[in-house]
Amino acid sequence: MAIKTCVSLYSLQDEYMNKRMTLEDIMKYLAENKVEGLELLPDQMIHNTPHPSEESLKHWDYLMETYKIKPVCSDVFLNTNLYNNRTLTKRECIDLLIDEIKLAHRMGFHLIRFVSMVPAFVIEPLLPYAEKYDVAFALEIHAGMSFGIPETRGFIEEMIRVDSPYCGLVVDAGIFCRRIPRVYNDYNMKVLGTNPKVVDYFNSLFDKGLDGTHAFDEHHNMKPELAAIASEKDMPYIMLADGYENTPYETLDKYMKYIRHFHFKLWEMADGEEYSVDYKGLLQYLHDHDYDGYVATEYEGNRWILPGHPMVEKEQVAAHQEMIRRYIQEMEG
Repeated sequence: MAIKTCVSLYSLQDEYMNKRMTLEDIMKYLAENKVEGLELLPDQMIHNTPHPSEESLKHWDYLMETYKIKPVCSDVFLNTNLYNNRTLTKRECIDLLIDEIKLAHRMGFHLIRFVSMVPAFVIEPLLPYAEKYDVAFALEIHAGMSFGIPETRGFIEEMIRVDSPYCGLVVDAGIFCRRIPRVYNDYNMKVLGTNPKVVDYFNSLFDKGLDGTHAFDEHHNMKPELAAIASEKDMPYIMLADGYENTPYETLDKYMKYIRHFHFKLWEMADGEEYSVDYKGLLQYLHDHDYDGYVATEYEGNRWILPGHPMVEKEQVAAHQEMIRRYIQEMEG
């Protein structure tokens, strides 16, 4: 049994969207950096998903055959707001996700990730298609939409009830922050003018082993000590800062049999380590619990690059992959 690595192409979205890299350029980059597998955003990278042209699919086949990167996970977003005057019906939601399962199968994926908040009612109707096409689906457990959210709890309850290998969870390691990302703090202070005292307040919560959720009461009102120093200008920072969670690894104990995949969030590599998440500790936990799936680098520091500074997606992703491989080698030999 071995933990395997891959890269979410979300990590290279600035390179792709600003046309510095094509999809083939990304495949070359992954191959050159000895990346085992990839996680795809088909809505962004495969035209007319979930019904791409045969030409698009043939190009995908060419990329897979040429660069030998394993298709690990396809990211699916259930957009219920396709129409101006109404949201999708339950039947339309299910039909859309069936099409996503079929596309994933055609492209060689055996797992699709549902974005957080996908409702539990899709699970049972999708299972026959997941089994037929050998494509599991898994809900993302993400900071701000984690285990305590009613919608997430509802999905998990139904997942446990059906108890199928084709229904599970994707865990985003942003719920395991031991520090708020430094790049987030710097951007907000230097670009948005956030009060340094507000940043210090949130940093102090993490210093105590807490996280940003402890800045608010049960009604999500700011606690008095924060309200006393915060102004309107600080609100964008404050509203996102409580989304960096510091969850004990042991929270995963009862869910390990359902976990199909991990997003290893990356904001900043510094001196060979990710600044905010203790990945050595997390990988040790996964190793001790016999996890043998993939862990995907997911770089999000790209949104906090200071004006005038170069984009460093490729450098950060390569460094993060090297770190993960190093730790896996130390643990598994």
